[in-house]
Amino acid sequence: MSTQAFTLLTVEMQGPVAVVGLNRPDKRNAINDPLIDEICAFFAAPPSEARVVVLHGHGPHFSSGLDLAEHRDREAFEVMMHSQKWHRTFHHVQMGGLPVVSALKGAVVGGGLELATSTHVRVAEPSTFYALPEGSRGIFVGGGGSVRVARVIGAGRMAEMMLTGHAYNAQEGQAMGLSHHLVGEGEALPKALELAGRIAGNAPLSNYAVINALPRIADMAQSDGLFAESLMAAMAQTSPEARERMRAFLEKRAPKAGS
Repeated sequence: MSTQAFTLLTVEMQGPVAVVGLNRPDKRNAINDPLIDEICAFFAAPPSEARVVVLHGHGPHFSSGLDLAEHRDREAFEVMMHSQKWHRTFHHVQMGGLPVVSALKGAVVGGGLELATSTHVRVAEPSTFYALPEGSRGIFVGGGGSVRVARVIGAGRMAEMMLTGHAYNAQEGQAMGLSHHLVGEGEALPKALELAGRIAGNAPLSNYAVINALPRIADMAQSDGLFAESLMAAMAQTSPEARERMRAFLEKRAPKAGS
C-alpha cells in the first residue's frame, strides 16, 4: 500500500524522519480494522528514505484504543485471528527496523496504550492519561498488552489497571515508565521530532541492533543473552560505518558523508 492510498493515516517526510499521524480525531483516534490495516501496511514497508518514524495522533488524543463501535459478535477463532492481526501490526512497529518515537497526549487507552508501548521512545504532554478499561468491558487485552505493557509497568500494576479501570495521569505515567519524556502542553510533537532527528544521525545498524536485539535478549537466559550481545557487538563494531565513525571520533573530526 503506498502512502497515497492511506485515508486514516497521514504521512509526511521531514528529511530522514517519517511523521505518521493517526487521523480519526472525531473518534479520538480509536483503532478500527481499516486503521490497523494501514498502520500495518506503513510499518511493514516504510519509505526507503526514512531512518526514524514519529508517531502521533491528530486532534486532542493519541488513541482511545479499540473502536468498540465496530464490535460485533465473533466466534472464538475470529477473535483470535483479529488479535493476531494486531500482534503482527505492533510487531512491525517494534521490530520493523526503524526506531519509532511517539508523541502522546490525551487518551492513551487500551489498544492505544498497546500501540504506544510498541514504540521505542515516548514523549508525553500534561494532558496524557493512561488506562486499561478491558475488565469493566468484559474483555481482555488482545494487542500485545500482556507482554509489552506488563514489561513496562509490571504484571501486578497492569492487573490493577485492568481490574479497577483506574486511569493514571501524565505525571504518574512518567514515574511508571509509560513515557520517557514529559514536556509542556503542545510540546510533545516538537520534542519527538527533535529526538528523532538525533536518532536519525546514529548508524542505522546500531539503531537496528538496539530495537531488535534488546527485547529479544530480555527473553533469553543470561548466558544466551550474553552470547547474543557479543554477536551483535561484533556485527556493529566491524561495519565500515562504525570504523569510520570511530576514526572520526579519535581524530576529532566529523564523519565522512554517509557515515
